[in-house]
Amino acid sequence: MLTLADIQQAAARVRGQVLETPCVESRTLSELTGAQVFLKFENLQFTASFKERGACNKLVQLTPDERARGVIAMSAGNHAQGVAYHAQRLGIPATIVMPSFTPGVKVARTRGFGAQVILHGATLEAAYTHARQLADEKNLVFVHPYNDVAIMAGQGTAALEMLAQQPGLDALVVPVGGGGLIAGMATAAKAIQPGITVVGVQTRRFPAMVNLMQGTQLEQGVSTIAEGIAVGAPGPECVELIRRNVDDFLLVDEGDIEQAIVLLLEIEKTLVEGAGAAALAALLRHRERLAGKKVGMVLSGGNIDPMLLAAIIERGMVRSGRLVRIVVSTRDVPGSLARITALVADCGANVDEVHHQRAFTLLAAQNVEIEMVLQTRGHEHVNELIERLRGAGLEVRLVQ
Repeated sequence: MLTLADIQQAAARVRGQVLETPCVESRTLSELTGAQVFLKFENLQFTASFKERGACNKLVQLTPDERARGVIAMSAGNHAQGVAYHAQRLGIPATIVMPSFTPGVKVARTRGFGAQVILHGATLEAAYTHARQLADEKNLVFVHPYNDVAIMAGQGTAALEMLAQQPGLDALVVPVGGGGLIAGMATAAKAIQPGITVVGVQTRRFPAMVNLMQGTQLEQGVSTIAEGIAVGAPGPECVELIRRNVDDFLLVDEGDIEQAIVLLLEIEKTLVEGAGAAALAALLRHRERLAGKKVGMVLSGGNIDPMLLAAIIERGMVRSGRLVRIVVSTRDVPGSLARITALVADCGANVDEVHHQRAFTLLAAQNVEIEMVLQTRGHEHVNELIERLRGAGLEVRLVQ
């Protein structure tokens, strides 16, 4: 069973080999969530994830024979990069099996650290099975992403740092996939500060740990933007530690995570992936749970596909009312569009897209529907714009 001593020894092993990341207050996020929020920037690690901690602690303890044989790991990305990077640094051959849905940016970076990457299977479970088979066939050391005491001890060093940097924390909010991070952090936190509250966060699409701990039977989905915590079954080694030391679990939706990613980018100027934003998503969704508390929140990773990020930013603009779609019905005569765009400009909005719809409409044949995508300042500005257009005698509807 993992102990505080194991985590303290891990901290000594990895010191100087992984970054001691900052844990600082965000005043703006504190106002938004109703809690005093402190962010642990694990996305600043060299491979942009806390996974380096466990990988490094595991690899530095391998025997010379194990190092010579090489290691193999299964991961959707962050554990892969952590293992590949520290294996390369320590001169250990590394093979990484990644599921086929892994974002390209994570695949490319893992290969960039010198590892042999094998894409296999549509799920983490399929990739895991294949990696285990290869480990047996080639006599490689399997480095599990979470179900390993050495891995959990390494991840737990994040909590040691947080409580040293901010000793008055009332609670820790931690994303949960297989359970390695929260098992390690909760073990350290409860040993150092028994009264601290530890809260785990999962997505509604992958609630395996919540089902196990709370006896629910929530249905599991197929995909999530938080692919780093898209785990179908928690690690058995992690479960008992979590049962002992974790106080509560919260679920978040995909939209909550998208909103959190955009807020962290806008407010903190920091880039996080879906799993990395899960803790903030939980604070935003469940404000009452930790209101008024001094909360430490782990930004667990920052590896996100650029195309996905672009889509999330655009959807965030729609959610905040800064990107809207309206349909204006008017007479199909010369000058109609110019008149409408002039009104839009006078109101301070900017035209992003325009489309004339003449065929697919129930309007009279001499009329036209003009669909416009507009950049605005927010919901109040949108209402002002619509009133201005209606005041000019135009029929306008907002398309959600």
